[in-house]
Amino acid sequence: MIEIIPAIDLIEGKCVRLAQGDFASKKIYYENPLEVAKQFEAIGLGRLHIVDLDGAKRGKIANLNVLKTIASRTKLTIDFGGGIKTDEDIKSVFDAGAKMASVGSVAVKEPEKFFAWLEQYGGEKILLGADVKDGKLAIDGWQTATKIEIVPFLKNYFAKGVSQVFCTDISKDGLLQGAANNLYREILEHLPKLKLIASGGVSKTEDVFELEKIGCAGVIIGKAIYEGRIKLEDFAFGKNVS
Repeated sequence: MIEIIPAIDLIEGKCVRLAQGDFASKKIYYENPLEVAKQFEAIGLGRLHIVDLDGAKRGKIANLNVLKTIASRTKLTIDFGGGIKTDEDIKSVFDAGAKMASVGSVAVKEPEKFFAWLEQYGGEKILLGADVKDGKLAIDGWQTATKIEIVPFLKNYFAKGVSQVFCTDISKDGLLQGAANNLYREILEHLPKLKLIASGGVSKTEDVFELEKIGCAGVIIGKAIYEGRIKLEDFAFGKNVS
């Protein structure tokens, strides 16, 4: 059973979507993110993925108050990422009500710090974010390309205690042209026990079921919900859909 995880991406406190991480493509969907979070909860969803795009771009958390508001006024299990760089940052995210911290750039640039967090908080509270373009990692809110290949990277981190990863194919994100099925298939062939959450490109209900067949544990969906391509009411919730 695959878990559907709606995404709220934040710029200046508003719910937006980008295409392929391009800030110039910003489209505002909700002025008040709490409204849409409550809608997700009312439908029966249990999870929420919040991305602080301002924080990711600046390298400093910028939308912590939105997290506090949503966490205090819903019962959603929230993972929050974007701009988490220091011990104080990750503590503030948990103090604000997130159940998981999504960490990407620090895991690549400061692995010792990342693994210290993993040891301190446990694998169930750290969600490794792996953003990929042409099979290689991109960091700093997708603005910096690396030469690090995704599968060896994940193998290494899984061996050191990472249990859950959300992986975004940047070339697919926000375009509503289907998910990176081949990428996820390749990752799970090498790491069948990894809790892999797909992200990017999902445009219709069939995409979700295809990711379930591949073996993904969850799928993050943003633009397809906001554009009405996927109607969450069509799924049978509890927290999962089969």
